[in-house]
Amino acid sequence: MAGSDSRERTALIVTVLNEAGTLDALFDSIAAQTRQPDEIVVADGGSKDGTLAVLERWSARLPLRVIESDDANISLGRNLAIRATETEYIAVTDAGVRLEPDWLERLQGEMTTEVDVVSGFFRADPGSTFERALGATTLPDLHDVKPRDFLPSSRSVLFRRTAWQRVGGYPEWLDYCEDLVFDLALRRSGCRFAFAPRGVAWFRPRPSLAAFFRQYYLYARGDAKAGLWTRRHAIRYATYGFAAFVLARRPRWAWWLALAGLGYVRRPYLRLDVKELAWTDRALAVGLIPLIRLTGDVAKMLGYPVGIGWRVRRAWTSRSSS
Repeated sequence: MAGSDSRERTALIVTVLNEAGTLDALFDSIAAQTRQPDEIVVADGGSKDGTLAVLERWSARLPLRVIESDDANISLGRNLAIRATETEYIAVTDAGVRLEPDWLERLQGEMTTEVDVVSGFFRADPGSTFERALGATTLPDLHDVKPRDFLPSSRSVLFRRTAWQRVGGYPEWLDYCEDLVFDLALRRSGCRFAFAPRGVAWFRPRPSLAAFFRQYYLYARGDAKAGLWTRRHAIRYATYGFAAFVLARRPRWAWWLALAGLGYVRRPYLRLDVKELAWTDRALAVGLIPLIRLTGDVAKMLGYPVGIGWRVRRAWTSRSSS
């Protein structure tokens, strides 16, 4: 569809930082798309690992342009890339992703005159038993999704330029959870969403418990900076606080708490696919899920207060300068 009317043209934008090892898989999947993007704009945030050389090589095969903006966060990078495009429709994905061959075609197929934003889907692409357990613990299955309420990840989304303009783009003051804040702004502005469940982007979960801890710490910090999910975080603090109180006062009730914990990890166990694994890896995956859940919760409980502190300082600075 390249060369079609400008109102139907679609740009694909990506932000990268030190992704030399993942870009070939992404661009292989872009080159294989059944519906090719008319433009591809990549915003690089100051890579030092050979990313730019990989992008230069791919620019000979694809309609790809690179914007270099050292130290740009992901929101600024996305906004810069979108501003550099000339199309009505903007598709967004991330480095570290590979796209189904009909990913863009599926998203574009849901973009009617009654729709402003099309939410694609995403699935884990694990490379280890740990990553398989992590994907089952943290990512929804398709049957978990309520299409009317689903907020897209910016690794798999398509929207009109006018929708992006209406909300002022991605929030450049925010370093994490920026796509969620962007989604919520689109909803508040009256944008109409559609869901494309077969527009799938595959991405690899974090490779270690330490990397996962850092990811969820930063996510929770971003939640607090943006003022998101206050009730949800409060419930988490209350639940763990109650469990600690019970263990301190009634240690013999630990079995009841363990049973309650099994209910907490029920959904990840239902999502866990171990058919291809040896029995030792199956046992490892089963044992990892509670540890992953606990690690994620601790990371969130540590990250959220840091984000609150950032908001307080920001409000104080704004008040002092006014």
